Amino acid sequence: MNDITEIRLLIDAKDWKSLKESLNNFEPYQIAEIIESLPKPEQVILFRILHRELAKEIFQLLSYEEQKGVVENIANNISQVSELLNDLDPDDRTAFFEELPGAAAQRLMQMLSVEEREIAVKLLGYPKESIGRLMTPEYVAVKPHFTVQQTLEHIRRFGHDSETLNVIYVVDNNWKLIDDIRIKEIILASPEQTIAAIADKRFVALNAYDDREVAIKIFQDNDRIALPVTDSEGTLLGIITVDDVIDIMQKETTEDFQKMSALLPSHVPYLKAGVLSLAKNRIIWLMVLMLSATITGSIISSFEDGLAVLPALIAFIPMLMGTGGNAGAQSSTLIIRGLAIGEVYLKDVFLIVWKEIRVGALCGLALGLVNFARVFIFNHQNAMLALVVTLALFCTILIAKTIGGLLPIVAKKMKIDPAIMAAPLITTTVDATSLIVYFSIAKAFLGI
Repeated sequence: MNDITEIRLLIDAKDWKSLKESLNNFEPYQIAEIIESLPKPEQVILFRILHRELAKEIFQLLSYEEQKGVVENIANNISQVSELLNDLDPDDRTAFFEELPGAAAQRLMQMLSVEEREIAVKLLGYPKESIGRLMTPEYVAVKPHFTVQQTLEHIRRFGHDSETLNVIYVVDNNWKLIDDIRIKEIILASPEQTIAAIADKRFVALNAYDDREVAIKIFQDNDRIALPVTDSEGTLLGIITVDDVIDIMQKETTEDFQKMSALLPSHVPYLKAGVLSLAKNRIIWLMVLMLSATITGSIISSFEDGLAVLPALIAFIPMLMGTGGNAGAQSSTLIIRGLAIGEVYLKDVFLIVWKEIRVGALCGLALGLVNFARVFIFNHQNAMLALVVTLALFCTILIAKTIGGLLPIVAKKMKIDPAIMAAPLITTTVDATSLIVYFSIAKAFLGI
């Protein structure tokens, strides 16, 4: 009997005591998986019998859609909803609120305690994609004059609700950040030592108004579990933990993947998304790509007379456009990833173009030699036709690689998401360019 079947049997039997005991045998992430697999009414039943601390932990593990469903289905029990929202970590609660319609978020915020509501309003007051939305005010801070012994006592007293105790923050009387110290250093220090004595005043901090991608880069560079967040004057406002950054990385990666595949971003899991919603996310870019084909159609039409003289040229159009599109996509994917993780920067534009020209030349030469032999053999040893197609292929790959490497940089400079450039614009540009090059070479060599 699998876990879900066992849980459902206990729910059907209304054996709440056995159900509660059975759940003690599972880890929180396993209970979250079970809840997500159950129908909505059974989800609510399961959620209501969890004790308060476990309910909070499991709620934070659920997807946004499941979180929303749980809140909606226990809405008639206002005290339970209020208890759940007040218990949530501020950063997780903020992430949940910002996905809700404004009216719904405001209604739920009224269920918060005065203290928690102030925290929620403060976090939601930062720009949507800012680090401020991710931070939590639940951390432990000490003063420089504290001894190690006083610091440990302070941690025992105030550390229960802290997001993490791996790092302790040192602040002055105005709450300006002085240092962050790993708990290991404090534990290993002499009890009589002061915090000022073991602090080296070297720390890395995030600005609350910076973009979330800045946090990703700084976490990667510094290999930290948590980082402090300050305002422009250096006042400590909160912290961000690595699990928040991992969530953002997954979200950003998913959005980039969808944009590169000519899809509008969607945060709803595929199997739970409606058919109408999926179609709406795809139709717009499909429409753009379809209409952009008008350009390539016009180019082909302008060379109709030449194609009538040598119809064999038509057979190579799909190969040229397809190879060019693939070559451009390869370059753009690498550059988009490089921009996202900080491997390349806007100032590297000339290095990128020069490198892609050389890569394109090598790829074009290799594919061109194979293509020449193929066209020559299968087209009655027509060397001139093989030469035209090969030269066109070489130029197409060279241009596609350059465009694929350059357009994401241009997009970043224009403050447009580089991923948007990957599918529609690169495809259209490369297709049009490859046809113009192909027909121009054919006209020059074959006199069509």
